[in-house]
Amino acid sequence: MTREHWLSFDEPPPDHTVLRQLLVCFAVCFAVWHVVTNLLINEPPIWQNAIHFGGFAFLASVIFPAKIFGRSSLALDVFYGVVVALAACWVVAAESRIYEDTLAITGQSWQFNVVDWFAGIVLIFAAFDFSRRVSGWVIPALIVLAISYILFLGEYLPGVFRTASLPLDDILFRTIYNDEGLFGILANISSSNIALFMIFGGFLVVSGASDFVIEISKVVAGRIRGGAAFVAVLSSALTGTISGSAVANTASTGVITIPLMKASGFRGRFAAGIEAASSTGGQVMPPIMGAGAFVMASYTSIPYATIVAVSVIPAFLYFLSVAFVVRIEAVKHRVGEGVDMSISRAKIYAGGLTFVMPLGVMIYLLMAGVTPSFAASGAIGVLVVASWISWLIGQAVGSRDMQTNVMNIKRICEACLFGVRGGILTAILMVSIGVINNAIVTSGIGNGFSLMIAQWSQGSLVIAILLIGLASLVLGMGLPVTAAYIIMAILCAPALAGILADTMIVQQLMVGLTDPAQSALFMLVDSPYVAKVATGMTEQEAWSLVAAIPFEVAMTLRPVLVDVESLTAFLLIAHLIIFWLSQDSNVTPPVCLAAFTAAGIAKSPPMASGFHAWKAAKGLYIVPLLFAYTPLITGSIDEMLRLALFSLFGIYAINAMISGFAEGPLAVWHWFLLIGGAVFCFIPLDWLMNLAGALSVLLVIFLTHKQNQFFNPSSIP
Repeated sequence: MTREHWLSFDEPPPDHTVLRQLLVCFAVCFAVWHVVTNLLINEPPIWQNAIHFGGFAFLASVIFPAKIFGRSSLALDVFYGVVVALAACWVVAAESRIYEDTLAITGQSWQFNVVDWFAGIVLIFAAFDFSRRVSGWVIPALIVLAISYILFLGEYLPGVFRTASLPLDDILFRTIYNDEGLFGILANISSSNIALFMIFGGFLVVSGASDFVIEISKVVAGRIRGGAAFVAVLSSALTGTISGSAVANTASTGVITIPLMKASGFRGRFAAGIEAASSTGGQVMPPIMGAGAFVMASYTSIPYATIVAVSVIPAFLYFLSVAFVVRIEAVKHRVGEGVDMSISRAKIYAGGLTFVMPLGVMIYLLMAGVTPSFAASGAIGVLVVASWISWLIGQAVGSRDMQTNVMNIKRICEACLFGVRGGILTAILMVSIGVINNAIVTSGIGNGFSLMIAQWSQGSLVIAILLIGLASLVLGMGLPVTAAYIIMAILCAPALAGILADTMIVQQLMVGLTDPAQSALFMLVDSPYVAKVATGMTEQEAWSLVAAIPFEVAMTLRPVLVDVESLTAFLLIAHLIIFWLSQDSNVTPPVCLAAFTAAGIAKSPPMASGFHAWKAAKGLYIVPLLFAYTPLITGSIDEMLRLALFSLFGIYAINAMISGFAEGPLAVWHWFLLIGGAVFCFIPLDWLMNLAGALSVLLVIFLTHKQNQFFNPSSIP
């Protein structure tokens, strides 16, 4: 039993009124501190990260109580949270002294005093304990494994996973103070970016923007067959622009869209699956994209605005793929009509101001190159102003609906509470994963894991993507998708980017390397084809030569043979592929939290709902392949739009074949047209083939539509 309801303005329990009021005051001040420090105060990052973790650790300690012999103690939870917060501040304040003491005793280990040791151990234990409280046992198990690996376990492992053990004081110092440690890069992403976007999301929800999302979705999609399901797809896409959490997206929009879908004739399990698949798409929908975009920007050194910009078209592809599933289901079962789609114009006008204006300002600021934290802070300010403009308009026209969501002091505090409450899990996990990240970087196991993927895949992109997808699915069964993405990105992104870069090296080897300095680099490779490096070779010979390059040599070769711009693009593609595949666990049984959440709302079987969600979310597998094999990310606007257009026909063909239905039942020869159409549509930037594929799919749609009038849906089990 959690105490999450304490971080709200609900009626407090009579026995904890004062404590709860103090907790609410602290949470509001904590939210304001995030805005102020990121906008006005140039605070040292390590101090900002330590306070960020300490504050959220205190909240997590109170909100997610510890169970000792089946019982919880509020006094112990409060005391424990305060100790962790003080420990975080202590280790940061002690950093300079530790450096000075260690330098004064040359040749000795790091000079920690008793309090330093105590504070450091408390922080590592807190990372273990709080990650267990908010997300289960997977992250804590990985923390124990990571520390054990660099402390003693690495010595006993064979091959590429063998590593030297480190002394305990060195591990403590690296874990706390390294850029990859507790208060390093990941903590900085959380404190400077994610927390502010969480708070911004709270402001959007409290201001009535979520009502606007539902109402505008009804306007756009409510008057077509299957309209209720299309409302679910569209509302989840719009909510995803402000949420970035599949489960939260499902819970917030599903309570409206799932009953609408069931009322219009859709089966409960299908309604739940569509809501889960649509809500999962919210995590790939710019501008927030969960925490993924921020982590990606940090790891790749690619501007956040660039990542958001290249993610727009793929996100639309995904949502349209879900919409195709809805259309086929609606036609197949002749459902999706006869439901009340009445709208509230006042909610549209009021919510439109508090949704469109701040979101538009935020996107403009991001595209202008300002920091994400500044953009989020600016959007919050615009939202408050927009809510008062809505109130003034409501006063003028006599509309009470337009006056209800004005952002007064109480609502601002409520929005801060909403954002802080939603940010607890992310903040705890982002900081805690720093322990794992530090062990990976310190030991070099990431290189070993990359080498393993390269060896298993034998240079095949498809096999590498399948391996990463399987690993992401397994990790996602026990981790939030953001945490799964971070771990997989650390381990696998270099290997995947390397395989992408090798395709360019193969092309160069086929024509021959005229530069003697470049050719000489291959003298370290044990292959019979080394003699042909300067003169050229077949594609098969080139791939055989590349496969024989040792991992360390490959790391040297790639920057020489592949330009920096291409290497950066390949790294971005690798991260986007991993990010998309990490979403799979939301909709794939046996553990799929978004689908299970939707099933609870729909009162449908969880596993059956998960299966329908998995079917509807095929874009999670198709779009990453487009990243790898087409210029969907790296091409010009014209090329990206052409690829997206014809890919839609291919995606529709795949959905039709899986359902055995298009606009009507499929005959045998329809299958041949769809298979050929899908293949031709996915061939990149070939007008003739693409048009032939699109015409094949359109022909099937036309013919099955003509036949559908003779089809009896009651024959479908």
